[in-house]
Amino acid sequence: MTGQNFEDLARNRFVTMQLLRIGATVVVLFSLVLWQTDIIVEGGSILGFPLAIAALVVSFFGPKWLAARWRTPPGA
Repeated sequence: MTGQNFEDLARNRFVTMQLLRIGATVVVLFSLVLWQTDIIVEGGSILGFPLAIAALVVSFFGPKWLAARWRTPPGA
């Protein structure tokens, strides 16, 4: 792999990890609005709570999982 290709790959992986983190954070905020307010559902919805917890877990552990998946050599 050439130096430029490696740099492009590293940049793209970094951007992917950050987009995962940002996306999960947006889902957490949406879930809290769903759960606690009348904006989406009158009286709120209990479905917002488990969705917020799941998105929070993805926000914390998703980038770590991606980094482990992309690690070279595998298992290192």
